[in-house]
Amino acid sequence: MKIRFKIKKLETFTNTYVSAVKLTMFDDSTGWGQMSTYCSDITCDIFHRQIAPHAIGVSFGSFDELEELILRKEHKFPGSYLLRALAGLDTALWDWLGKIKGLPVVTLIGGNPGKIRAYGSSMKRDITPQEEARRLCNLRDKFGFTAFKFRIGSECGNGKDEWEGRTEEIIKAVPKALGTGVEKLVDANSCYLHADAIEIGKKLIDNDICHFEEPCPYWLPEETKKVTDSIPIDVTGGEQDCDLRIWQDLINRKITDIFQPDIMYMGGLTRCLKVAKMANDSNMPCTPHAANLSLVTICTMHFLKAIPNAGKYLELSIEGEDYYPWQIDLFDNDPFKVSDGECTVPDSPGWGVQFNKKWLDKSHYRVFED
Repeated sequence: MKIRFKIKKLETFTNTYVSAVKLTMFDDSTGWGQMSTYCSDITCDIFHRQIAPHAIGVSFGSFDELEELILRKEHKFPGSYLLRALAGLDTALWDWLGKIKGLPVVTLIGGNPGKIRAYGSSMKRDITPQEEARRLCNLRDKFGFTAFKFRIGSECGNGKDEWEGRTEEIIKAVPKALGTGVEKLVDANSCYLHADAIEIGKKLIDNDICHFEEPCPYWLPEETKKVTDSIPIDVTGGEQDCDLRIWQDLINRKITDIFQPDIMYMGGLTRCLKVAKMANDSNMPCTPHAANLSLVTICTMHFLKAIPNAGKYLELSIEGEDYYPWQIDLFDNDPFKVSDGECTVPDSPGWGVQFNKKWLDKSHYRVFED
């Protein structure tokens, strides 16, 4: 007979930017997860009103079963916020399962702990090409990164640059400074329509850039498809999409060359594994979006070490306290240490990390229990 489980209590620890979730089963075993970052105080309200009431005291035999129940109960709310909240439950469930089995999540989903190649991911646009080149070269020399991503255009910018001439300058300056042996990636964050994106894409090729992320507005996939079909470098995207129907369409039509779901935006690891399988069934690689040093990057490390169609590297933010002050002291120790351009997926049970007690004590606490 299949084993059934019940959740006794769900606790949340929240600030504006991030919300941690502690799950307790009726046998008092526990797991820790996280909701998606940004406006997490709003997401936490949704968690307590639209996730927890359907999860507490309910008998379930699989994560899919429980999460499908919640999504059916909340069928009138099929959007991003509900899934950002669901990610807190799902990631806590995976941590719990790993701990009761004494295994890391990566092993539970078919992979092995160990080293994983990372690319240093810049989030800044208010930085000059020369300053960006200097800091990326410093990180290359200090940590051994063999790939970097930097920003071009302006975010959802209707074709406008962050300032006039910046894109033209940075796609020359950074590759020249980094030199050979380092892969160069750029992210346009939905800036261009296809005609401009194609012209920029040709210049990327001329400057040894191999990856063109979200060149066009993500809500206009036909625009992106024109770019994918027109230039011989990897066009990538998908971070904003969380509906499995949309994902199936993107994959069926090969809108991009590489697909980049975000585990937290998707609603957790369980749903993100479905996207990876869809892509794998179509022989397409999957390299998730992981733009900050919260649990999303930890989850992505485990994910990439397990799926058969993992892309070449893990996205690892290079931004510190000046850009992401809320990341500081989120976890005990440093789970994002880089050596020779690689991070390490630990062999400890669950996600292998612990939220910092001092951070938890400063957060806003709420509980929902049977």
